Amino acid sequence: MSALDYRTAGESHGRALVALIEGIPAGICLDFDLINAELRRRQGGYGRSGRMRIEADCADVLSGLRGGVTIGSPVAIQIENRDYRIDEAPPVRRPRPGHADLAGSLKHLDTDCRNTLERASARETAARVAAGGVARCLLGEFNIDVIGYVVQIRDVVAKVAADTPPAKLRTLRDANEVYCPDEAAAQKMLDAIKRTKGDKDTAGGVVEVQVHGHPPGLGSCARWQDRLDGRLMQAVGSIQAFKGVEIGMGFAAAGRLGSEVHDEIAYNPDSRDSHNLGFVRRSNNAGGLEGGMTNGEPIVVRGAVKPISTLGKGLGSVDLETKRPERCDYERSDICAVPAASVVAENVVAFEVARAFVVKFAGDTLQETRAAYDYYLNTARLLGESV
Repeated sequence: MSALDYRTAGESHGRALVALIEGIPAGICLDFDLINAELRRRQGGYGRSGRMRIEADCADVLSGLRGGVTIGSPVAIQIENRDYRIDEAPPVRRPRPGHADLAGSLKHLDTDCRNTLERASARETAARVAAGGVARCLLGEFNIDVIGYVVQIRDVVAKVAADTPPAKLRTLRDANEVYCPDEAAAQKMLDAIKRTKGDKDTAGGVVEVQVHGHPPGLGSCARWQDRLDGRLMQAVGSIQAFKGVEIGMGFAAAGRLGSEVHDEIAYNPDSRDSHNLGFVRRSNNAGGLEGGMTNGEPIVVRGAVKPISTLGKGLGSVDLETKRPERCDYERSDICAVPAASVVAENVVAFEVARAFVVKFAGDTLQETRAAYDYYLNTARLLGESV
C-alpha cells in the first residue's frame, strides 16, 4: 500500500476545494457527521467574517468509497465554494503587509496579487480539515482521541489543568464561541476581540492540541524525515498565519535546568496499560515525544497564530505598477481567526499521528492494521510484565 498522505487543490474564490487522501486502508467506515462537524467548527468561532455566512462547507466524496466504506483507493473530497467569483474578482495591486501578496507577486513576476492570494488564503484549510477528518475515522478505530482548543487571544491567557480528561476539555471548549476550555478566560477573550474590532484591527493568539490513547513508538529516530515531533511542527507551522510551534514545555525549556525539564521515569505495575506498559512519568514536559517517537504520555503541541494581515484600517504599502505609496487594499476578512485555527491545527495533527500509525502498523486493510496493532500490544505487554 502507499504511504498515508494528502494533497489539496483549489482557490479561495474558485469553484471548489479538493482534498486527495492516499494510503487509507480499506474497510474504514467514514463518519461524515464527524467530518462535516469539523468543517462547521472551522467556519465558526467569534471574530469571523461575513464569508462564513455565505459558505456552508460539506464534504462531497468523489472516490475511494463503496457504501460509505473505504476500498483502498485514493479518497477524493470536494468542498463547494458558494462565493465562486475568481474570474470576476478585481486585481489587487497594493500588497498587504504580512500576507503572501508581495512575495507571491515577486515569485511569479506579476503585479496582480490576486493570483497569489487566491491560493495562499486560509480558505484552503477547509480541505485540510476534511483530510484530517478522514484520518480521525482511522484513529477512532483504535480509540485515539485528538482535541484542539484556544489557550490565548491577545494578552488573555487561559488556565487549563494538565490532567483534564479529553472529554471534559471538549465539553468546556464547546461551551463558548472562542473554543477555550477556561470559562473565565473565554469571556475576556470575547471582550478583547470586540475591542479589536472597534479599533479596526486584528488579533492573534495561541492554540493547543492534545492526543490521547495512542501507543508508544509512533515515529522514528532512524531518519530525520520520520521524527514525529518534526512532522508535527511542520504540519502545524504550515497552517496559514502560524508563526511558531512548540511541543510540551517548548521554548520555556531553554531557560530551565535539566533537572527542571526532563520527565523522571518510574515503574508502577498497577498503572500498566497499553500506552505506558507501567512506565510512568511525574510530568510531561516533553509533550509525549522523545527522540522523535511517542513515549506513552499524551502528545501536546502548541502553535502561535499571528493577527490576520487584512486590517479594516489598512497598512502602508505601495502600488506595484506605479510604485507610489498607497494604503493596502481591504479584502473582506476576519477580526480573529484563532478559534478556527485551533480546528485546523487539531486536524493536521490528527493526520500526522494517523500517518505515523499507518507506518508502524501497515496493512492494506483495517483488519491487517488491527492485527499488527494487536500483535504489538500483546508483545509490549509481555515486555512490561517481564520487567
